[in-house]
Amino acid sequence: MKTRLGKFLSPTAAIFIGLLVATHVMATEEPKFKLIERNGEFELRLYEPMIVAETYVRGSLNEASSAGFRLIAGYIFGGNKSRQSNVSEKIAMTAPVTLEQSSQKIAMTAPVMVENNEDRWRVHFVMPASHTLTSLPIPTDSRVSLREIAEQKVAVIVFSGFAGEDKVKDKTAALLDWIKSQGLEATSTPRLARYNPPWTLPFMRRNEILINIK
Repeated sequence: MKTRLGKFLSPTAAIFIGLLVATHVMATEEPKFKLIERNGEFELRLYEPMIVAETYVRGSLNEASSAGFRLIAGYIFGGNKSRQSNVSEKIAMTAPVTLEQSSQKIAMTAPVMVENNEDRWRVHFVMPASHTLTSLPIPTDSRVSLREIAEQKVAVIVFSGFAGEDKVKDKTAALLDWIKSQGLEATSTPRLARYNPPWTLPFMRRNEILINIK
């Protein structure tokens, strides 16, 4: 994602950078999982049940990442109301920020993404494990919703560097190839997980593609 500093920052970019600073400082909790297998850059994980705050946005990968981040960050930083009162609450930030292109389908005969009807993405943050659906405050923006996700088995490819669209496509194809080679069956669209703010040096970045496994 390209940004400019100082006076060249637009108001929207300045807000986004500020939120990412908060993410970098506060993001100490990640979704809990059991590592089943590791094979080079590939992993099989069993994730515990989790609750996510999510929204749907349109645009390119980077546009969706920015727009979705702002909406959900708005929720956790006070765009909500307590279930016991009208007072807003702050929720601890977690990592990563996850994007999933909701219109894509996976071809089971070839490890590629083969359909893209519209640039519509689902962006979500995992809520801290200390919360339940009944303890989390209610979003005041109707575009943000809360959802509980059951335990899930997930195939993952871990990579560093920039997570641009071309690299994401290549890594997704590699992961689908590996899933097929292991005799596994994919049951979800690919998800991109980003763990770092945009100023992180490329070799220090952590990115993942995740696909649910039957």
